[in-house]
Amino acid sequence: KSLVGSEMCIRDRHTAAVQALEDHDEQAALEVIRSDDSLNDELESVSNMVAQTIVKEQPVARDLRFLMALDHVAYELERMGDHASSVAKQARKLAPRAPLPPQNRLAELGRLVVQQVRDILTVVVEVDEQRAREIAAKDDRVDELYHAIFADTLEVMREDPDNVDAGARILFAAHYLERTGDRVTNIAEDIVFLATGEVEDLNP
Repeated sequence: KSLVGSEMCIRDRHTAAVQALEDHDEQAALEVIRSDDSLNDELESVSNMVAQTIVKEQPVARDLRFLMALDHVAYELERMGDHASSVAKQARKLAPRAPLPPQNRLAELGRLVVQQVRDILTVVVEVDEQRAREIAAKDDRVDELYHAIFADTLEVMREDPDNVDAGARILFAAHYLERTGDRVTNIAEDIVFLATGEVEDLNP
């Protein structure tokens, strides 16, 4: 139950961070930042429960695999929560500024990553191996957008030195969104491990 609640919080935080980025909403971004500590506490509680269960029950085979995967999913969720906070920090700084052209693609990247997060959290609950593979495959589009944003932002920074500070914040936000996409793939790999017992690289 703790993990399910944390999943919902992760989904909501990423949605709010990306929305704050799109709406240039400084206050909404600040609320995402402030919610980070409670999420970390919840996920630490999940990891502690997993460790205690392993020590007390000494599970084997599929039960041990399940607990190992659960612990790693909790770790990935915690890092995803940190990334959402980092995106919100950049959104807060960008909010008062006139948007630069690369921010249109940044918003597109944000929406794509939010959808990836929503999809993978559903698959965790259902332990759906096939869907996990399909979601991981979509990370290629995340990478494509990230590289396009990187190139476009460098260009506007070269054209006008006044764009350097805002451009750097766009690059940071894009980086954290891209890393969230990587975390989604990691969770997909955990689901495959849970379902099959095999460790696979789903995004070689």
